[in-house]
Amino acid sequence: MKKCRLLVAASITLSSLLLLNACQGKRYIMNEGYIFDTIYHITYASTKDLQTGIEAELQKFDAALSMFSPESTISQINQAGKEEINLNKESWTLKVIEESIKISKLTHGAFDITVAPLVNAWGFGFKNMDHVSQQDIDSLRQFVGYKLLQLHNGILFKADPRVQLDASAVAKGYACDIVAEFLRKNGVKNYLIEIGGEMALSGKNPKGTEWRVGINEPIDDTTSTDTKWKQKLIITDRAIATSGNYRRFYKKDGKKYAHTIDPATGYPVQHSLLSATVVAKDCLTADALATSFMVMGVDSAMALAERLPDVEGLFIYNDGSYENKICQTSGIQTFQK
Repeated sequence: MKKCRLLVAASITLSSLLLLNACQGKRYIMNEGYIFDTIYHITYASTKDLQTGIEAELQKFDAALSMFSPESTISQINQAGKEEINLNKESWTLKVIEESIKISKLTHGAFDITVAPLVNAWGFGFKNMDHVSQQDIDSLRQFVGYKLLQLHNGILFKADPRVQLDASAVAKGYACDIVAEFLRKNGVKNYLIEIGGEMALSGKNPKGTEWRVGINEPIDDTTSTDTKWKQKLIITDRAIATSGNYRRFYKKDGKKYAHTIDPATGYPVQHSLLSATVVAKDCLTADALATSFMVMGVDSAMALAERLPDVEGLFIYNDGSYENKICQTSGIQTFQK
């Protein structure tokens, strides 16, 4: 369930970042850099540049949740046997696993942090792709399933030592929340944080209005350079995440294989839903639900999104017609002023 990279636009320009906020004595600062194999952009009103502190937080976060580092907490969990794993001193990892289990239950397994073996098998994880057969998938599914994890009072237990975790479907979203918390602790109230397409937003932009973000037209493009906007939303004090199968995929023998894996079947999803955008109170939730909805398909995703408090969804799909269509929850219009 590794997330694709998405480009999301904010209605700000480089020149406007230099505007002074006379009332607060603060100026808008833009920081950008590279983390989690993707680019981040952070814009905020502050009396000082906080990039050094921001990057320190991101590096600590990566050290805990990167599957590509053998020394990370996630990697140590993946390498562990059936012994108990104490996560009480690993607050970020503990939070990710706790919330992942909750969302797995909420989505009846459409979201599953234990999907790593399947993600690897299809070539989207931390191992090279091998030939995949039905027998391979059936074998791997024996140790994929969030119910194989038990978490009590910060102690994690794997029912099968072969269980492996993949936090990529929530990592960028949760990292946005971590940076937002860091900014608030430093007195920042107006900010836009974007990491690999996931965003957390608060207060006003340099023009003094709410932040405006764009949702991509889902066009197959592994280079992330084809950026046509399908919708624009006006958002503040919320988080937004988009998941889709048009950035990270490959074609083999004339068939497209996308990175979103259905834990129930073990195969990449194949249905009409092209992208799922979620607006929520926090970005970890938005990120995880966006992935879940891509697995569930448009009808089931819409039904669940309408039931969830403080969650709105916008879904772009194609039912075989010439043009893509949009289906959205009733509350999304709040952000379409």
